[in-house]
Amino acid sequence: MSREKENSEKLKRFSQDLGASLFGIADVTRIRKEFYLDKGLASKFDRGISMGKRLIVPVIDEIKDRPTQLYFHHYRQLNFFLDRAALLLSSHIQELGHQALPIPASQVIDWEKHRGHLCHRTVGALAGLGWRGRSNLLVSPELGARFRLVTVLTDMPLAADMPLEDDCGKCRACLKPCPAQAIKEQREDFDYRACYDKLQEFKRSGIVGQHVCGVCVKACPGFSKI
Repeated sequence: MSREKENSEKLKRFSQDLGASLFGIADVTRIRKEFYLDKGLASKFDRGISMGKRLIVPVIDEIKDRPTQLYFHHYRQLNFFLDRAALLLSSHIQELGHQALPIPASQVIDWEKHRGHLCHRTVGALAGLGWRGRSNLLVSPELGARFRLVTVLTDMPLAADMPLEDDCGKCRACLKPCPAQAIKEQREDFDYRACYDKLQEFKRSGIVGQHVCGVCVKACPGFSKI
């Protein structure tokens, strides 16, 4: 086994011990220019570790046509879990003599474009965890869209996983339930503005304290049909 593959397996076991449901490694060299990071800092890292945590099914089942307060709390707790897991993994990598940078699971730094330091979904897709669905979410064959992601950038020698050559096929389960009607036949036609306006509406209503929905997440349980 190569050094890169051995390192990757060790980090995968470490992340699973932390409680991660999904783990993959992406070659991020071609997307570093998209990061909202100092160019000098971004250039240090050629691997992105994508970790995911599965959502609790009964919490998702309660959602109908809008987010619930229970889902909002669950959303925040998952982000907290993922941020801590990313911190612990980064510290572990640092102790092994390499550099690592944990990227917050849900931190908006550009409100006009509604973007964080990087797109966790893009890293997750490159890491082979799933594909970008019609809903613009990352879709896992096993979990659908019912998980959240975090990313750790690193210079540790790691074997990158291959992206999945798959898509949603004939499934259109998320189109009709979308309260903003933002999801279209083609992912490229996803209506970001309509989605954001609906999130703003939910926030103003007092149901949730930030921009979350969860309707399309519920609509996409994966091929296993949880």
